[in-house]
Amino acid sequence: MGQCGVTSSKTVLVFLNLMFWAAAGILCYAGAYVFITYDDYDHFFEDAYTLIPAVVIITVGALLFVIGLVGCYATVRESSCGLTTFVIILLLVFLSEVAVVVLGYVYRAKIEDEVNSSIVVVYEEYNGTNSNSQSRAIDYTQRQLQCCGIHNYTDWLKTRWYEKTKNNSVPISCCKTTVSGCTGSLTHPEDLFKEGCEALVVKKLKEIMMYVIWTALTFAALQMMGMLCASLVLCHRSRDPAYELLLAGGTQA
Repeated sequence: MGQCGVTSSKTVLVFLNLMFWAAAGILCYAGAYVFITYDDYDHFFEDAYTLIPAVVIITVGALLFVIGLVGCYATVRESSCGLTTFVIILLLVFLSEVAVVVLGYVYRAKIEDEVNSSIVVVYEEYNGTNSNSQSRAIDYTQRQLQCCGIHNYTDWLKTRWYEKTKNNSVPISCCKTTVSGCTGSLTHPEDLFKEGCEALVVKKLKEIMMYVIWTALTFAALQMMGMLCASLVLCHRSRDPAYELLLAGGTQA
């Protein structure tokens, strides 16, 4: 029965190590996705530390690949030293993912304040040219999130761009994609997106942070299973009389 338990734990552990390799790729993808998406909206928040969870996720992904190699080798060779090292590294990575979850919740709570404090400044710096990074960011956001202005399209009436152009219109990026021939004219407000961008940007960034949090939680649970199986193998091997005789023979040699 003891040998059966060891074999079962080893089988599960090898399977988990293969899953760690898959997890490494998924975590690196998740971290890269967060970086790319946040880059699209980086004008709306000033705190670069918001990306720390994504950095940790990518680092953990790289470590998981190494952990999978160590775990497979230690399991197949039944190396007590290797399995102990495997458990210790898994524990450190597990604690890192717990930190990701905590940081994710902390920064998720700060996103709204960050966006609220910076979005007005970004809209004020809009000049409608492609060479202006604020203009590109706003046009991209309005098209992507299907929004117009900060709270609604009337916010454009208070901007320097509107006062300078004096054409009674908003940027074309405010036009609904289903309306052809829209010029952004305020004489046809029904052609414009109704929602403001502030709430939608906050929602989008919070969704991304939740994506990071759930990814970290999922793989933290996977690592808990890995630590449990490795501990079971170590426990069974240390109690196996044949294993003790092998150790004794090795000591005498």
